[in-house]
Amino acid sequence: MPSNASLAHYAILTAMLAPAFFLTATAALLASANARLARIIDRARQLLKDLAEIEDATERAVLERRISVQRRRSQIILRASQLLYVAISCFVGTSLLVAGDSFFDHVFGQGPTIMAVLGVLSMFGSSLLLASEASMAVRAVNDEMDDRHRLANRGT
Repeated sequence: MPSNASLAHYAILTAMLAPAFFLTATAALLASANARLARIIDRARQLLKDLAEIEDATERAVLERRISVQRRRSQIILRASQLLYVAISCFVGTSLLVAGDSFFDHVFGQGPTIMAVLGVLSMFGSSLLLASEASMAVRAVNDEMDDRHRLANRGT
C-alpha cells in the first residue's frame, strides 16, 4: 500500500497536470486564430491588388471599405491571439506554482488558483473576440455577395 508521501506526490502531479487540459484547448484556439489571420491577410492582399487595378471611384470606395473591414478583423484576431498567449503563460505558471507551493511548504496560498483563473478569463476574453470576428467575417461575405449581385443586375 502506498505511503502518504507517495499519495501526496501523485496529488501534486495531478494538480500540475490539470492545467494541461486548458493548454490543449488554448492551443486549439490559437491554431484556429492563426489560420483565420492568414486568411484575412490573403484576402487583404487580394483586395489591395484589386484596388491598384481599379479606376472607377465607386468601385474603389467599395474596395477601400472592404480593406477597412479586413484591417479591423486582423486587429481583433491579434488581440484574441495575445489573450491566448497570456492564457498559455498563466496555465504554465499555474503548474509551476503548484509544484513550487508543494516544494516550499504551501507558501503561495491562493497563487495557483488565481493564476488558473486568470488563464481561464484570458481564454474567455479571447473566445468572445473570436466570436466577434467570425460575425464580422460573415457580414463581410454577405456584403460582398450583395455588391456582386447589384453589379450583376445593374446591366439588366
